[in-house]
Amino acid sequence: MGGHHKPTITVTDDESIRLNPAWQSVRVVSLAAGVMFLLLAMGLGLMQEDKSYFFHSFLTSFVYFLSISLGALFFVPIHFLARAGWNVVVRRVAELMMQNLIPLSMLFLVILLPVLLGSYSLFDWNNPELTVPGGEHYDQLIAHKSPYLNWGFFAIRAIVYFGAWIWIARYFYTNSLKQDGTGDKQITLNLQKNSSLAVIVFALTVTFASFDWLMSLDPHWFSTIFGVYFFAGCAVSFFAAITIILFLLQSDGKLVGIVTKEHYHDLGKYTFGFTLFWGYIAFSQYLLIWYANIPEETEWYLRRQEHGWAYVAIFLLFGQFFIPFFGVMSRHVRRNKYALTGWAIFILVMHYVDLYYIIMPQVGAADGAPTFGLTDVCCLLGIGGVYISSLIWFATDKPLVPIKDPRLNESLALQNH
Repeated sequence: MGGHHKPTITVTDDESIRLNPAWQSVRVVSLAAGVMFLLLAMGLGLMQEDKSYFFHSFLTSFVYFLSISLGALFFVPIHFLARAGWNVVVRRVAELMMQNLIPLSMLFLVILLPVLLGSYSLFDWNNPELTVPGGEHYDQLIAHKSPYLNWGFFAIRAIVYFGAWIWIARYFYTNSLKQDGTGDKQITLNLQKNSSLAVIVFALTVTFASFDWLMSLDPHWFSTIFGVYFFAGCAVSFFAAITIILFLLQSDGKLVGIVTKEHYHDLGKYTFGFTLFWGYIAFSQYLLIWYANIPEETEWYLRRQEHGWAYVAIFLLFGQFFIPFFGVMSRHVRRNKYALTGWAIFILVMHYVDLYYIIMPQVGAADGAPTFGLTDVCCLLGIGGVYISSLIWFATDKPLVPIKDPRLNESLALQNH
């Protein structure tokens, strides 16, 4: 990563590393707007003939913001596991982003409650007629998967996923805040010791959550690599999001001289690396399914090559991979926070398109065409408003830097060569 020199700045717990009071107005407005747009989205959903469109649109926006916080949940323990020091000055922002898993768990009720009430607008496997032997609509494959894909086990798994994620998020965050007060180095050692378990739990839960909430939208489809594909999206969206947040904080006079172009450079390298990784996994999944030519697997891609979805796939190929790959490749771009933030915004837009491509073709089954509209906009703004509001709430009156972390000086002194 490079050598170190004596830092020229000392971090103290003062107003330079805390949010300005003006952000509280943003918090209130974001929450009010978020609730209003969510209610509007639900109203539009009720008025539509196909009620499933709202649930698919809501799931798209929900998983979009969830993936950003899951990326943060990966970032924090993996750096403790690696005993890395460069990331300390940006780690608190990631810790705050993890906390949004709490309000997201409550928003998930919009998806979970209809499933518990017997709705199959979102998940076909919840239709009891498909699992009755000899019935008119009996589906042998779905019946075979019914011990796993049923409303009860689905709910239990969702509780386990969110329980595990929130526990990891709170464990690392509360101990980090505790260290701000005590300066106890043992806290860092304990977090390092337990980070391996956190990473394992993260890997398992995120993989199966992607199976449950995304892959099972088409219960006939198989892809063992899908969990890795979803993880790649989580990572690249997180690094884009934290870049934007750090840019906004510095534009407001916070973390100036603390987060430097060296840290942006490293975040840019991660963004570049996971963009490449996403492209590799996406291509691997497509190639293996195309080459095997098994009907149960190819049907998923066939649906996304008809009715206009092929254009979305091509747009993704260039927008999610080739364009940002060459855009963020340059060292000069990664060390320029304005340029890097611009690319981060572009990447976040493309990440939404990626999730839209995964989820929305399932609406209307055989003849569903891309129809991005007002419902989608309201769901995105609604969940986004709640997400931003809760992020500001968690950050209120908290230092934006772990001020007594034993590796803080190492992070302040970061130099890339």
